[in-house]
Amino acid sequence: MLSQGTVEFPCCGNYCGDMNKVQLSDNDGCEERASEGALVSIVDDDVSVRRSTQRLLGSSGLRAKAFASAEDFLQSGCVEETACLLLDLSMPGMNGLALQRRLAETGRQIPIVFLSARASEDDERRALQAGAAKFLRKPASKEVLLQAIRAALDGATH
Repeated sequence: MLSQGTVEFPCCGNYCGDMNKVQLSDNDGCEERASEGALVSIVDDDVSVRRSTQRLLGSSGLRAKAFASAEDFLQSGCVEETACLLLDLSMPGMNGLALQRRLAETGRQIPIVFLSARASEDDERRALQAGAAKFLRKPASKEVLLQAIRAALDGATH
């Protein structure tokens, strides 16, 4: 389950497979790497959620970058390359709905999967009416999260 706080992935002894190959640094710029697949950008103020989600996506064959805030994402240079946005609703500064609005105002249509622990039904309704691909509540299982992201990516490519 992905929730507020630490997410643990099972490992055998000290070996975690290819997980050690996933880059876990936040916000280190966005290089053009189209040959590596579509970019999923993760925007969440909780570092453990960012890192565990980035590990999960990387171990599932998806390319991911993580950002601590909506402002960091907007200033990163990754907006144009992002094929799917995994977005927390409640964050300091610009919240998820405000980022969704900002992207729409600038004409950037990125499929958005919201993942939130503290959203009202009204927040969920507004996000979906504004075009979000999916609205998930924390904790969400790894399978549900991956299915929502892959569906959003598939919708973006058709």
